Amino acid sequence: MDSLEELFDDANGDLAIGELEGAVEKYRRCVEMDPLFFDGWHALGMALMKIGRFPEAIAAGKRATELRPNDQIGWTSLSLFFNRNGNIQEAEAAGTKAKILSWGGKIAKE
Repeated sequence: MDSLEELFDDANGDLAIGELEGAVEKYRRCVEMDPLFFDGWHALGMALMKIGRFPEAIAAGKRATELRPNDQIGWTSLSLFFNRNGNIQEAEAAGTKAKILSWGGKIAKE
């Protein structure tokens, strides 16, 4: 069995060459191996968005922001997932959180 790092790197390779379904499967395996793996959840959301599976991308993005509520990229990506799914209010709310973080603010106490 591959280590988490090897599997994640392999998934990133699939993503880079356009093997999106393979990347999604490998990212899913990553987060099954470690449900607290922020980078895995974030990458899973991005790959799902690229193949048009927006509700699943949103779920992965929400999990990423739960794991790291003060991570700007997580909120920026979640905003994008909501936008692509036509959830404009939710997209704007997530985008606002990303802006607050970009200004040095916090969403959650650390």
